[in-house]
Amino acid sequence: MEKTEKQKMLAGELYLASDPELAADSKRARRLLRMYSATTEEQPDLRSQILNDLFGKVGAKVEIVPPFHCDYGSNIYAANGLYMNYGCVILDCNTVHIGENVLCAPYVQIYTAYHPTDPEIRQSGLELAAPIKIGNNVWIGGGAIICPGVTIGDNTTIGAGSVVVKDIPPKVVAVGNPCRIIRYLT
Repeated sequence: MEKTEKQKMLAGELYLASDPELAADSKRARRLLRMYSATTEEQPDLRSQILNDLFGKVGAKVEIVPPFHCDYGSNIYAANGLYMNYGCVILDCNTVHIGENVLCAPYVQIYTAYHPTDPEIRQSGLELAAPIKIGNNVWIGGGAIICPGVTIGDNTTIGAGSVVVKDIPPKVVAVGNPCRIIRYLT
């Protein structure tokens, strides 16, 4: 049996994002994001309900300051204690697993999506996506970009403006473009 475009997307294979099932999933996410953006800090229960409807899984204590953007939402699995400040983006064309007590400063960008480097394949409209995993007790500084396929270990700090293109181990401070370890924590 042939895979659906959604199955290909989640398997890290070339897929068409214009597929009707994926377009419907994206439309659903945009509707929920509009609702979320229209809430206020005086509506924590409504915000929580919308995130529960949007995400694949969400911990009990999660705070995301609008505006927030994502592709589907359903591929985001956030544990308890997530805090995302203004303007964060998660392109969840593949799974994004976020551990407990993760802090994201403003404009953090988490991208599972990418395009083929071969121009002929890219012109066909086919896309790719690779999963991202962020461990427990991670702090990601403002404007950092987490690229497809990256894993960030527990108790790690990613400096502001960093571009994380490869795995970062636990218990380090890592900064720069490309992001590199500058200190090991004990």
